[in-house]
Amino acid sequence: MKLPSFRLRIALLSAALAGSTLVGFGAVSWFQIYNAKISRLDAELLNHLMRATPNFPPREEPPVGAASPRRENSRERSRWQFYEDSLSYSFGTNTKTPVALVVLDANNNILYQSNSLPADLEVNRLLLARLQLTPLPPPPKREPPPLPSNRNPSFERPPLIRPRPPQFVTAQTKTAVWRIGAVKFPNAQVAIAVSLQAVNQEMATIRNIFLVSIPVALLLVAVGAWLVSGGALRPIRQLTGVIQQVTVKGLDQRIPIGTTDVEFVELIQVFNLMLSRLERSFTQASRFSGDAAHELKTPLTILQGELERTLQQVDPGSEVQQRLSNLLDEVRRLSGIMRKLLLLSLADAGKMSLYLVEVDMSELLMEMLEDVEMLAPHLTVETDFTDGLRVKGDRDLLIQVLQNLFSNAIKYNLANGWIQIRAHQTPLTLHVTIVNASKDILLSDAYGARERERDRIFDRFYRGDPSRNRKIEGIGLGLSLAREIARAHRGDLTLDLTPSGQTAFTLTLPMK
Repeated sequence: MKLPSFRLRIALLSAALAGSTLVGFGAVSWFQIYNAKISRLDAELLNHLMRATPNFPPREEPPVGAASPRRENSRERSRWQFYEDSLSYSFGTNTKTPVALVVLDANNNILYQSNSLPADLEVNRLLLARLQLTPLPPPPKREPPPLPSNRNPSFERPPLIRPRPPQFVTAQTKTAVWRIGAVKFPNAQVAIAVSLQAVNQEMATIRNIFLVSIPVALLLVAVGAWLVSGGALRPIRQLTGVIQQVTVKGLDQRIPIGTTDVEFVELIQVFNLMLSRLERSFTQASRFSGDAAHELKTPLTILQGELERTLQQVDPGSEVQQRLSNLLDEVRRLSGIMRKLLLLSLADAGKMSLYLVEVDMSELLMEMLEDVEMLAPHLTVETDFTDGLRVKGDRDLLIQVLQNLFSNAIKYNLANGWIQIRAHQTPLTLHVTIVNASKDILLSDAYGARERERDRIFDRFYRGDPSRNRKIEGIGLGLSLAREIARAHRGDLTLDLTPSGQTAFTLTLPMK
C-alpha cells in the first residue's frame, strides 16, 4: 500500500484553506460590488423620479383661445419623450441604457408610455403593476391660519406635498432584467424601469476575473506550500539520508546542526548521540570478536598440534585413538569457527582485505561438483553453465562462499533429492544460483512469519527451527559470512523465491 505524502498533504491543505478563503472573499466581494452598483443605480433612479416633478403642469382650466387638447397632449408627449431619451444616458454607463417610462394622471389615465423597446408591452405591464402597489402621497399637514397681512394672495405658494419614498424592485422579463421604481405625485404617477444589462455585464466580467484569478492563486499557493514544506522538511530528508547510510561502516556520520531550524535541533542532537553510542558499541563488539579470535587462535593451534602428535603415538584402533580423533575434530571445528569470527569482525570494521585476481568461476564450480559427487553420491546433480565464466575476486574467499552454499545444499537436502547449479553472466554481473530439494525450511503462517524467517536466515548464529536442525552440524555463521564476502566484492548473496520444497541461493558478482 502506497503511503500518503506529508509534503503533499501540506500543499493540498494549504491550497484548500486558501481556496476556501479566496472563494469566500470572492463571493462576498462580488455581492458587495453588485449591491453597491444596485444602490448607486437606485440613487440615480430616485433622483430622476424626483426630477420628474417639473414636467407636471398645474391642472387649470384652459383659457379662451388656448391650444386644442390634442395639440397640448402632443406637446406633453414630446416633452416626456425627450425626458425618456435623456434618461438613457444618465445611469453611469458609456452606452445607451434601455429605459422604459410610464406616466399616469391622477385618474390613472395613461399620459405617456414607452414604445421603442422590443419588450415594451411586458415592461409597461410591470410598470403599471408597480404603480398600483405604490401608496399615495400623504396628505399635507394642517397649518395654522395665516396672520392678516398686506401681502398679495396671488403670490402665496401652495402647500408642498412630497411623495412617499419609492421602493425599488428587480423584475425579469423574457429578454432582460429590470430595476423598477415608481412614485405618485398629487396630479400624476411616474414609473421608470432601467435595464440591468450593463450591470450584469460588468458583474460577469468581474466573475470571470475571479474564475481565472482564483485557480491561478490556488496553484501559486500550492506550489509555494510545496516549496516551503520542502524547505521545512529538509532536516528530515537529511536525517533519512544519514539513516539509510547507517551501517557498520557508516556509523561515523553525523548531521550538521549549523543551518538547521531550532525545531529540529533537539531531534538531530539525539540522533547524533545515538549514532555515537552505536559506533562505540559496534567498535567494542568488533574489537572483542577480533581480539577473541586472535587470542584463541594460538591456543587452538597448539592444542591441535599436540592432539595430532599424541594421536600418532597411541595404538591404532584403540579406544584412546578414537577419543583423540573426536577431540581433534572438535578442535578443528572450533578453529574454523574462530576463522569465521575473525573474518566477520574484519568485515564489520570494513577491513576485510581482498587479494584480487582473475578467478575462473566455471573451474571452481566443477571442483565443487566433484566434491558433491564424492560427499553425497545419492543426490542427483544438474548443471547449467558454460566455460569461461571469469570475475575479479579473492579466490580463497570465493571458494569459501561456494563451499558454504554447497554444504547447506547437501545438509538440508532430502534423502533422494537433487541439486541444480546454474550460472550465467551479463555485461555487468555474474549470477550463480544453487537450488536444492528441501523441506519447507522457512515457516509460513498468517502473520508473515515466512517473511521474518527470510530476513533472519542471514543473521549470525541463526539456524531456523531448532527441532529440525538438531542433528545438522553448524552454528549459523556460514551464510552470514558468505554474504559479507559477496558484499566485500561489491556483490550480494540473496535467498530466492522458490516453489514449496525448494531452496535457492543466488550469488551476484560484478564483472569488473
